[in-house]
Amino acid sequence: MCVIAFHWRPEGPLPLLVAGNRDEFYARPTAPMAWWEGRRILAGRDLQAGGTWLGVGPGGRFAALTNHRDPSKTRPDRATRGLLPVWFLEVGHTAGAFLEELRPVAGRYNPFNLLVYDGRDLLGFESRQDRVVSFTPGIHAISNGDFDEPWPKVERLKAGLLDGEGDDEALLTLLQEAEPFPDERLPSTGVALEWERALSPAFIRTPTYGTRASTLLRLGREAVSVLEQRFSPEGPEGRSEFRFQRT
Repeated sequence: MCVIAFHWRPEGPLPLLVAGNRDEFYARPTAPMAWWEGRRILAGRDLQAGGTWLGVGPGGRFAALTNHRDPSKTRPDRATRGLLPVWFLEVGHTAGAFLEELRPVAGRYNPFNLLVYDGRDLLGFESRQDRVVSFTPGIHAISNGDFDEPWPKVERLKAGLLDGEGDDEALLTLLQEAEPFPDERLPSTGVALEWERALSPAFIRTPTYGTRASTLLRLGREAVSVLEQRFSPEGPEGRSEFRFQRT
């Protein structure tokens, strides 16, 4: 994922609502969200390096990943970050225990942010700072910086999530906002200004790179619903919906 907004209500009937976009090169092969054969994981799949960017596992476990944008700290020989959500979804550890196990080996991966939910606790992890993040009830978001860092699209999604959280189509429209923000509001992440502009909205469109999927997840106490809307360079490509009981 490259931007994720989420409403955390640990005591409510819907503890976690997630809305996010995955941005990637169009040429990178990807499998749509589906149940993985022989494994209790519902997720999309990166067919080039393996792994996923967002998925749901047994008991309502959930994990999502964003990359941290800093070209100076990225090396091509490191392990693929997409295996981290799979690792969490398949183990029985609590969110806290999993992050304690991950922290000593996080340097094997290029910088990342990881959001994990074990069915009770929701935690974030910023690898470059070795920082575990706990969340107060309410709306939070993450892009390619820190959790709740006030990038323009992060702030826009947080506001829009509150207004449209009961309406899937309204949330998808929010995730498809593609107008770049003014230069004076852009973060400085080590890429050229042209790329900062192109990457500034929630929905990204360039000739070779852009938003490949929008995902809505409602993780209730008893049931889970997931909607994935996929995109090609030409526009909407397909949609998948899943509803199932937490077990």
